Amino acid sequence: MKKKNIIILTIIIILIAIIAGFFIYKKIEQESRKYEIATISQYNYVVVRENDKYGVLNTEGNKIVETEYDNVIIPNPEKAVFICYEGENTKVLNENAEPIFTEYEGIEPLRLKNISEDLMYEKTTLKYKKDDKYGIINLDGKKITNAIYEEIDTLQYKEGELLVKKDGKYGIININGGTLVKPIYDSVEADKYYEEGNSYKNAGYIVSETTEEGYRYGYVNTDGKEIMETKYNDLYRITEAPNNDIYIICAENGKYGLFKNGKQILSNEYQTLTYNESNNTITALKGKKYGVFSMDGNEIVPIEYTQINITGNYIYATGTDENVKIFDSNGNEQQGMSQNLAILNIPNTDYEINIQTENNQTRYSIYQKGNKITNNDYIYIEYLGENYFIASNTDGKLGIINDKEENQTDFVYNSIQKIDDTNMIQAYNNTTKITEIYSKDIKKICELENATVETEKGYIKLYNDQQTKYITLDGIEKQNTEIFANNKIFASSSNNKWGFVDKDGNVVIGYDYDKVTEVNEFGFAGIQKDGKWGVINGDGQIILEPTYELNENEPKFIGQYYQVIYGNGEIYYTGK
Repeated sequence: MKKKNIIILTIIIILIAIIAGFFIYKKIEQESRKYEIATISQYNYVVVRENDKYGVLNTEGNKIVETEYDNVIIPNPEKAVFICYEGENTKVLNENAEPIFTEYEGIEPLRLKNISEDLMYEKTTLKYKKDDKYGIINLDGKKITNAIYEEIDTLQYKEGELLVKKDGKYGIININGGTLVKPIYDSVEADKYYEEGNSYKNAGYIVSETTEEGYRYGYVNTDGKEIMETKYNDLYRITEAPNNDIYIICAENGKYGLFKNGKQILSNEYQTLTYNESNNTITALKGKKYGVFSMDGNEIVPIEYTQINITGNYIYATGTDENVKIFDSNGNEQQGMSQNLAILNIPNTDYEINIQTENNQTRYSIYQKGNKITNNDYIYIEYLGENYFIASNTDGKLGIINDKEENQTDFVYNSIQKIDDTNMIQAYNNTTKITEIYSKDIKKICELENATVETEKGYIKLYNDQQTKYITLDGIEKQNTEIFANNKIFASSSNNKWGFVDKDGNVVIGYDYDKVTEVNEFGFAGIQKDGKWGVINGDGQIILEPTYELNENEPKFIGQYYQVIYGNGEIYYTGK
């Protein structure tokens, strides 16, 4: 009896160990899937080009790697890791131009596939080669994976994730070496799902296998789980659908169906399924008739119509008798509603915009909770935010009104639009050539003739050849002494000439120039005279007299070198 108890206890201990081991394994697996994309707070190094050869500058304008290479790539401008190409030879140098990572062969940067800017490479990871296989290291030279892959490349749209090939099959790892998708497929691609703030990080994966009939597609979610097997001859995600749910439209044997989070909600029996972003529904074609389904697979307009049109929240269904029935997005028929009326929903659900077409004339109006609140004739209305709307009168001029139809601006503008990444609005009058900037509550902040508007980090710049104005992202106009508070000298104009003053307004460099720039983050400013640009430092000392003939409004300098942007946004600096 005692021996039997010992055996039972032993079995229990083994089972507990197995269960504990499983959970430990799952925790390690989950941790390995985590990765963070590096952010760059400052540039310490840039590429310099002279006489068609490349080297490296530091931000003081000193050349720390001579311009003797066919190409130089700096994957991360904060780190002194420079990949230098000379013919078929590649070496990696540090800030002292000394070779590093010499224990590895064939080191290469990993170029991102969907980036059009100077930061075009994985910022923490390089690949290396050994015995015709590839692995990855970090920028400190630490090995992340052994050289076990036939191929390593970046995955389009998903920074921080790498497409790898092992034993002839493709999968995904992250920059920490964790497996995200097992290498068991003939192809893997991101589904292109995008979120503000997260970019493509929560995009899943469309995978495929090759069969005698051709490619067959399936779907793997961000947890690495295959939620749809690879048996479909067409497959794509509805990336515009809300609430992070994974909606997949896929075809099997030429017929389309709909899946939600791996569960089929519309069987594969339709010629086409089309997502309608304006009211979050699906239009289906079966045989020669159309109908509409909700995103949960419920039929809201029966499949009996020869044509379906959707405008805003309303569905216009044409029958075989050419009569049109109108339904809302829940499938409720709208009695007495004209087919010449389109209703647009907007983000503020208190309002809707009606578009009425009669006698070849189209007029817009605003309704608030079912009541019409505009009486004037408008040929266009667009929701602007809060309780404000952009409107166009019958003369084609734009203005801003509120929900009481009170004019917040005159109707004199040729364009009105929100400024990217802000709550502010810019309005342009083609007659006066004046650009005006308004706050989100339609209070004019400032204006400037023949102006260019640019959004910078932390502020908006409005400028022409004679003047520059600065506005913070909360809508307050500031002086350049406040925007560039760490600078010692500041651009100043007088009588159409430019110079520099200190923070108290005392002239440091006289008004001798046709144009100047502010001192940039590297401590240099441009000075233009007689069409040529030169450079001063942050103390006002001349680094280079006006020499360069450049076509840019505000060129950027490091020492005597100026910035050139080429290709898909890559940059280098060059000089005399």
